[in-house]
Amino acid sequence: MCKKCISLLAVSLTLFGCTTEKTWDFQTDYFSIGINDKGYITSMKNTTVSPNREFSPADKPSPLLSLYDSEKKVYYTPQKAVYNAEADCFTLEYPNGSVATITLQPADKYFKLTLNSLEPRNGIDCIQWGSYYTNIDNLLGEIIGVARDTSDVVNYSIGMLALNDNTIGGTADIEGDAAPFQYIIHTPDAKRFPLPDSLHEGQVFTLGGNGISDVAFYANKEPYYRIMYGNAAMVDSLGRIFLNYQSRDRTKSRQVHYSLIPNMPANIPNHIDVEPIPGVDFIGSSIALWGSPDSTALMDVIQNIVLSEGLPHPTVNGKWIKDPAAYSPDVMTSGNQYDSIISYTAKLGFPAIHAYDQGFLRPDRANEGYLDGRNQEKKPFRFHSGNKSHREFADMAAAKGIMLGRVNITNSLAPGTKDASPVPSDSLCYQQKRILMKDLSPEDTVIIVDDPTYLEEIASWEGHCENLNMVKIGGELIHYLGVSETAPYTLKNVTRGYWGTKPTAHKANDTVYKLQVTINYGYEGIIPNLALQDKIAEYYADVSHLCGLTLYDFDGQEFLFNNGHGYYSAKRFFRKMFGRAKELGVPYIRFSGATLSEGSWHYQSVWNVGGGRNLYDIDTREWGSATSQGKDLRDVTYSNYYPVSFGGNFAIKDTSTVEQYEHVQAISVGYGATYFLAINQKDVESCPQKDQIFAAIRTWEDARHANAFPRAIKKLLRDPSYDWRLEAGADGNSWTLHRLVDGKSVETFDLKRAKGY
Repeated sequence: MCKKCISLLAVSLTLFGCTTEKTWDFQTDYFSIGINDKGYITSMKNTTVSPNREFSPADKPSPLLSLYDSEKKVYYTPQKAVYNAEADCFTLEYPNGSVATITLQPADKYFKLTLNSLEPRNGIDCIQWGSYYTNIDNLLGEIIGVARDTSDVVNYSIGMLALNDNTIGGTADIEGDAAPFQYIIHTPDAKRFPLPDSLHEGQVFTLGGNGISDVAFYANKEPYYRIMYGNAAMVDSLGRIFLNYQSRDRTKSRQVHYSLIPNMPANIPNHIDVEPIPGVDFIGSSIALWGSPDSTALMDVIQNIVLSEGLPHPTVNGKWIKDPAAYSPDVMTSGNQYDSIISYTAKLGFPAIHAYDQGFLRPDRANEGYLDGRNQEKKPFRFHSGNKSHREFADMAAAKGIMLGRVNITNSLAPGTKDASPVPSDSLCYQQKRILMKDLSPEDTVIIVDDPTYLEEIASWEGHCENLNMVKIGGELIHYLGVSETAPYTLKNVTRGYWGTKPTAHKANDTVYKLQVTINYGYEGIIPNLALQDKIAEYYADVSHLCGLTLYDFDGQEFLFNNGHGYYSAKRFFRKMFGRAKELGVPYIRFSGATLSEGSWHYQSVWNVGGGRNLYDIDTREWGSATSQGKDLRDVTYSNYYPVSFGGNFAIKDTSTVEQYEHVQAISVGYGATYFLAINQKDVESCPQKDQIFAAIRTWEDARHANAFPRAIKKLLRDPSYDWRLEAGADGNSWTLHRLVDGKSVETFDLKRAKGY
């Protein structure tokens, strides 16, 4: 199939007569686009059907590339385009006088677009690919940027992927480069879920609760309340999905007024001076634009892009972590008794043990990655035969092919750790920088600064915890609350030598840094700047190498956004961690976390956040009976080709039955869900059916990893009203799936191991 451009004249009839415009057409195996001489995509077609189905709305052509001036808050879209077929290059002219050159290279399964130059810039500090408008109105993948129609009639999706770290999912106008965490109104099926007259497509609502309790965020069970974890895909007033990626000139200093969860008193925006990054610019920004049958898009097209363009492609047991056949639950411990935990996990066929009962792991570079001392003096894992260190327990688990993990507070530099106190690092992230106006003795509490602007704001954008409101002068942390409104501008309610730092003398003209911090509730800490954050990322790889921890649950993962670089910061963090791990010979790090973003999508294996009746209620068989968290996170993950989560759930107790776990596994396989199976050794031993439960779960997991469930069967498994039993064949490559009514088989399906699995 020829994938070169075909130049043609397209005739458009309008109300005012006949106009002629030039259009260039491009094609991949499954997708074609047309770009006109104004620089707009005017056609997006599914070429796998005849006649080709058109997905570009006639009333909304898509600018190939938009320019953004963040000081003026103005977008510029192209007004003229010229195409050079020999160079595969478009030249776009803009109303502000800028001229962009873009290469468009068709591959077998996607188009690669790259910004080569923009001259003159004329105030442009951010570029945006798109918005690319579609007439798809089913599922929006707001994290990676995809419009999906999953119906059997249409079965087609259009999406984008960033091909370099400084190209991120979302629009250019988002403060802090991380989209607001909020609800929008969008129905995935207007016939099944019609909107009430009081609501309209694209309408924005804030989260529920007080803005602090993450369980209370999820407050709308109706299917047309769509929680948003990004804005790489959005909807217009008709519910049609459009896509956006952006790239910023990060070499320039700038200030943002940022909150990840706006419109809530506990999360009002703060003003943050964003650290410039030398050499990180939007020139070279590159995306893949693709269209494909939805049923094969993930493994056939998205994986092809990832491999062809050298994007992160973590694998476990030889399979890409995004392959639904590689999805798996993990064990999550409680009770701190580990004699049988490895044995349980092996029987279940799960890949990892999440030692949740060991509490938070805080990054402390003072231990150089040796959590239990260089000689493993500490033994935190309890065994009747003698307690074990991390390394000892990890080695025992690894002998059975099982990983060991901990929950950690991503980049929060806690009091008492090397980079926070008693000697704070000079590489801390700050919100504001001011000048000390007079000398200070170690005892002085009258601290006068040159400018009070924004110093009245309580630090962080989340929670605004007063005890974390502090400045740094030299090697001293100083707590304060408020600043005088008139000169001399004096900090109020001052406490010297905060967090165990030493009160010292400071000279006039010393720098006063108002620090960027986290929140309370066990997460207390200071945010590092990017250079120190790089070191923290490498520290986690060192811990993996030295102590055997290869599962991390990155609680507070959203703290990676606190420096104002948003999804870029998250990408940078995980690239550093995985890069260092590769250098050390750590083959795979599995991780979950408090959020999922375009910055972590490629690296993150699972997203097992929350749990219990908030996620999936095994008794009522619904996605979240206590809150809407289960429904909300299901919709986000499924739409973004990502494993759905049941969170920490389904603890095995004395009343647990095999039938309960047959149901859990059926829904898990049907949707592609993972979870942390709550295991307490004492409780498990009290369960009469524990061995049968282990065997039933293992049977489902073996069949899942054999990719034995075809698409039609997965759709049936999603129906919570059905009961199922899965039996393994003697050959290890076949299974019989029974649909049950009143405990009896009424329908059977023969399943086989798929080729290559």
